[in-house]
Amino acid sequence: MTLPLHVRRLGLVPYEPTWHAMRDQTLARVGDAATDAPDELWLVEHAPVFTQGQAGKPEHLLQDIGVPVVPIDRGGQITYHGPGQVVIYLLIDLPRRGIKVRELVNKIEQAVIDCLAAYGITADRREGAPG
Repeated sequence: MTLPLHVRRLGLVPYEPTWHAMRDQTLARVGDAATDAPDELWLVEHAPVFTQGQAGKPEHLLQDIGVPVVPIDRGGQITYHGPGQVVIYLLIDLPRRGIKVRELVNKIEQAVIDCLAAYGITADRREGAPG
């Protein structure tokens, strides 16, 4: 059975409202609603922002350049997002698709490696550094 996947091209959007919208979208898919709700890919660019993940500390931002810092509930330290950097958010019900997180990360890595190879660019996985 092929499960639907809805792609949203949102363009240049601010980070924080998009983050909240993703959380709302995910919470709306809990229980019976999850059965019918299609998985989604959100393609976006963000206005300049640093996100500070759960492993992040204020001192990880080496220099204040006037870009807002948004503390988030995701992994990582400090990540910059800005115009020209396309971000793809996956809002996918992994159990429904029979996929575990590590497998999804592996599939994403392989898709990027294969895409780059089509352009003559060599890319590899880094052992011990998934994603």
